[in-house]
Parts: sequence; structure tokens; C-alpha cells
Amino acid sequence: MSGQLLFPRGRIGSCAARMRRRGGTLTQLLVVLGIIVVIIALLLPNFRRAQELEQRSQCRRNLKQIGVALYEYHDIYGGFPPAYTVDANGKPLHSWRTLILPYMDQQALYDKIDLSKPWDDPTNAEAFTTAMDVYHCPMADLEQGQTVYLAVVTAESCLRPTEMRPISEITDGTSNTMVVMEVSVKYAVPWMAPWDADERIVLSPKPDDDLHHHGGNYYIFADTSIQFLSSETETATLRDLISAAGGETVGPF
Repeated sequence: MSGQLLFPRGRIGSCAARMRRRGGTLTQLLVVLGIIVVIIALLLPNFRRAQELEQRSQCRRNLKQIGVALYEYHDIYGGFPPAYTVDANGKPLHSWRTLILPYMDQQALYDKIDLSKPWDDPTNAEAFTTAMDVYHCPMADLEQGQTVYLAVVTAESCLRPTEMRPISEITDGTSNTMVVMEVSVKYAVPWMAPWDADERIVLSPKPDDDLHHHGGNYYIFADTSIQFLSSETETATLRDLISAAGGETVGPF
């Protein structure tokens, strides 16, 4: 059958049309995928920013809860808690973070702790292995059970090493007296440990890679306010904020 087509013309045309449609569909798919990629690229920074703002807000809420608990402790006992308790030989036993547990809806956990024995004694194992979200900054990359919320502890600070301090002794003004600060991860401690920040840590330079929040960190003041201080705050200002009764005039922030 000389000259006879191997395939009917209609079938060839149909096949070509299907190929053109498939080519068109693939092009459309690539266009849609490209649009999706562009949208994601545009939205991702906003999503990250929103996530960062929420984490910062959570950090503030944590610190506010801690500040209120410190005041409730003061109302009950007539003074802010000591930075830590000690045994008969003066060995540190428990942190102020443990002492204020009942005022943060953690009475059950507090009741499990033997205050006569060190925080890391096996008797207190269940407590010191309990994660406390309120002591965790969500922007800090920490091991479970650690905290970057440390009290400022010096001879002149609001929280004294082993003694309570009543508000009446904070003559510099509660709004001008620093109580608790965020420290870099390298200074993090187990939340039950009786370890805090001395003057060296408070006054040390704070490079950007040490900060949890861009540009600075949050601090609790003795009036329960939460203040954000720039990492470039002058050393002299920070030193004035440490003391409770030094006669300095600082702020507002």
C-alpha cells in the first residue's frame, strides 16, 4: 500500500494537541510554583519577626510573674527574700528562685523540696530536674532546667546574700534599683542553684552574640517594672542601678 499513512492524520493531530496541552500545563505549574516561592520569601521575614515579638512578650511575662512573686514574698515575710539560704556552716543551700515558688502557683513543687538539704541533694532530685517554664527565656538556647534569670547579688543590692531586705531600706527608689537581670547563656545556671550575678557580670560588656534580644536585655526593678536596657548602657549607670541605698539618681528609662 504505497503512500499510505502509517497513522491517521486525526490521530497525529490529537497527539500533538495533547503534547501542547501538557507543555502548557507544565509551564503553568512552574509559574504557580514560582509565585508560591516569592510569596514565602516575602512572608518569611514577617513570620520570623512575629515569632520574635511573641518570644519577647513571653520573656516579659515571665519576668513580670517573678517580680510580682518577689513582692508577694515581701508582703508575707516583711522583706525581699535572701539571694540564698545557708546551713549552719554557711554553705549555700537554696536559691531565691526556690523560695518564691509558692507565689507562682508552685506550692506542690515547693512542698517536695527539703530546704534543710542542698538543692542538688538526691532528696531534691525530683524538684531540680523539673523544668520551670517561668524561669526560661524562650529566646535563649538552654539545656533543660537552666535559667538566664539571675538576681543581682552584691553587698549593696536589693537581694542580699543571706538576709532579707525590706522595701524601706531601698532609699534609692524602687524604680531605680535593679533586682533581676537576664544574662548570656554562658552564665546560665540550674534554676534551683544558689548562684547569681555579681557586679562583674552586671558590668561586663554585652556583645550582640551574647544577647537574647536584639540591642539589649530585660531587667526586673524593685517596683516590679520590667525595663529593657540597651547593651550600650554606660557602666556608671549600671553600677548606680545595682545599689539599693547608694544615693544615686538615675533614670527614667
